[in-house]
Amino acid sequence: MEVTKVYVVFAHSFSIFASSLFNIICDAENEAERVSPDEDPESNKGGAPRKNDNKDVENQDQKYEEESTKSGDRLKKKKKKKKTKMTSEDGQVNGTATENIDLLLENLEQSDSMSLQSEDCGGSIRRSVLHVEHRNLNPETELKRYFGARAVLGDQRPRQRNRHFHRSTWMTSPKDSWPRFSRPGISMTLLDSKNGIHCFTFEHNRDYQQVQFKFLEAVESMDPNNIVALLQLNPYHIDSLLQLSDVCRIQEDQEMARDLIERALYSFECAFHPLFSLTSGTSRLDYLRPENRAFYLALYKHMMFLEKRGCPRTALEYCKLILCLDPDADPLCMLLLIDFLMLRSREYKSLLQLYQDWEEHRNLSQLPNFAFSCALCHFHLSQQEDLDPEESDKQRRHADQMLQSALIMFPGVLMPLLDLCTVQPDSAVSSHSFFGPKSQIGQPPALAELTALYVGRTYSLWKEAVVMLWLEESVKEVLRRVDAKDALVEDCQNKRKQRYQSAPRNIHRHVLLSEIKEASSTLPLEVTTQPIMGFDPLPPLDSVISYTRPERQQVGASNESTLSLFFRSLLPNFNIHGPGRGGSRLSRDAQTSLSPDTSSSSSGGSPRRSQASRET
Repeated sequence: MEVTKVYVVFAHSFSIFASSLFNIICDAENEAERVSPDEDPESNKGGAPRKNDNKDVENQDQKYEEESTKSGDRLKKKKKKKKTKMTSEDGQVNGTATENIDLLLENLEQSDSMSLQSEDCGGSIRRSVLHVEHRNLNPETELKRYFGARAVLGDQRPRQRNRHFHRSTWMTSPKDSWPRFSRPGISMTLLDSKNGIHCFTFEHNRDYQQVQFKFLEAVESMDPNNIVALLQLNPYHIDSLLQLSDVCRIQEDQEMARDLIERALYSFECAFHPLFSLTSGTSRLDYLRPENRAFYLALYKHMMFLEKRGCPRTALEYCKLILCLDPDADPLCMLLLIDFLMLRSREYKSLLQLYQDWEEHRNLSQLPNFAFSCALCHFHLSQQEDLDPEESDKQRRHADQMLQSALIMFPGVLMPLLDLCTVQPDSAVSSHSFFGPKSQIGQPPALAELTALYVGRTYSLWKEAVVMLWLEESVKEVLRRVDAKDALVEDCQNKRKQRYQSAPRNIHRHVLLSEIKEASSTLPLEVTTQPIMGFDPLPPLDSVISYTRPERQQVGASNESTLSLFFRSLLPNFNIHGPGRGGSRLSRDAQTSLSPDTSSSSSGGSPRRSQASRET
């Protein structure tokens, strides 16, 4: 009789475990088909069925314990208890193993980003400010919020499910129209790890270096068709993809230009080191190494394509990613752009949090873009309908105070801003010496560059009628304070005279990449008179060179006399090396022929940049 009871209990427990395992397998098979929130892996994870099954097992176990206690068979009870417990644990392990691996990895990186600290970023990287999320790197995530998943995906879902030959990536999705991927010869190496910060670098093998030398020759030929021919043989060569993307963008083939940049990012991502993380904020790439610069430029160009495509939130995610790759040096000056993208994507609290965290060690208030954008941010917060009146008044007072301080510190912003917004200023404002032409002429060179950059980029954010009324009120109050000889006015005037005399090289590089005509015209002569390569604009003067291009031997010797060379030098097409024997770098005219914008890069610097150079 006792043996029969034991057998019944064991058979019932085994049937429960089998049904639980069947449910787990079904959940794993149907996981890709789930759409509704109730079936989301994060909310369900197959945990509920296992929990109920374990309760049934425990109830049967307790029943068996009572019966075996009455019979005095304690040894069999312990063995059966252990066996049943192990069975339920195995079911939990199998269920956990079927969870979405991508979600687990994302949660792991999120926990790492919360715990690890970055000294370069001035302390811990707050998740709400510089934290990068994988799902936000995909523009489809943002487009789905605007138009819905059905409108964005359409008939793409079955096609993506049947793709078996591409590696899964975060930044771009490989396309069937791309050439078959083969590793081009790029790899990533871990250089150093200290205080939770990992320093990496890209490396080129010998074959890739030879392709790079051929690319430089193709650039010197001033014929884009040579770059196309090189890409046919090496379809994932990075610099060729970047340079040809600029050519397509100048020819207004935006779709092809964007596709080439995505192909370059895919090639980079396939070469990532296993420890390199896009989201943790602890991975660094030194811009001094030429092999790393192409990754920065590809990210920047992709970011600007996303912004023009109407995906500012996704562009903001890439902006944060670029900033975290080298937050101390900030080689592409993303701090001059991140405020604009945060305003475009309505991340007002994140912008104010970034300003609060970085103001102490970066003096963000001394940058015109942060001074005006944070004031605009407080104003938008005060206009929110779900805000209580007391908090709304508090935000409005902050907005008024910050905008007045910004106008006093940077008076040269007002008139160009009103001009681009097609607003006629009041005669009392335009004729006043504080905002009049004198404020434009007396600006230091670096300040004029920063002012033109901010106005040319963000003037569209100030065109709203409500914003213009608020700006008008603040301008009147500033003029009253100026006439009353407020101490802040003189203090800001002294700061403008002492600072902003010369801009660092990374700001010039950012202006070249921005393709903003108003800012390009303010670049100094030492920048506009030097040749600028679109695939490496304004390289650092202290670059870390890992390999160099071999010297090209000159074929034949010139028998011309000095007098003959002198007369031939008077010709407009004179070349001391003779036809077809150019130097290792492009002349300005040659660069203009190849790409109308010698500064062509991610978001710009095309015909407008060349015209500014020639006029200068």
